Amino acid sequence: MTEASSSVRYEAIAVSGESTVVAEYQLDPNGAHDTSYQTEAELEDDLVRQLQAQAYEYLAITSEAGLVANLRRQLEKLNAFAFSDAEWDRFFRTSIAPTSDGIVAKTARLQEDHVQVLKRDDGTSKNIYLIDKKSIHNNTLQVVNQYEVMGARANRYDVTVLVNGIPMVHI
Repeated sequence: MTEASSSVRYEAIAVSGESTVVAEYQLDPNGAHDTSYQTEAELEDDLVRQLQAQAYEYLAITSEAGLVANLRRQLEKLNAFAFSDAEWDRFFRTSIAPTSDGIVAKTARLQEDHVQVLKRDDGTSKNIYLIDKKSIHNNTLQVVNQYEVMGARANRYDVTVLVNGIPMVHI
């Protein structure tokens, strides 16, 4: 094995009959190893910086109200459409976060029914994209940290990844 090839390692992440997903690990060429402890805050900051370097916009949102306001702005931007307050309230309650929906129903909506119909104030209908699956570069990627939500218990997520303002991953 040559010097260059010994500094790269591949490890299978997922294997199926049709495909294999691998991760590539590159060893530090200087052979240096961290000898200090990284705090949780430093780890979060590093992750946020890495996501920003990959075109994620950082938002200083820590509350549900801020998250919902950002969601509205992002969906208006994606759809080139401005909701009236009444339209937004109706759309949010029926198409994004119905109180009767759990995580499975919300996930299915994003995966299988990512275009929702908005009943406008004037009685007409408009298709609203939650995610643009055909032109993925039209979607907006964002990251927030220390987002707090009150449910059955209080939760605070260290880092949250958003697509068009929709929380996709809580870490």
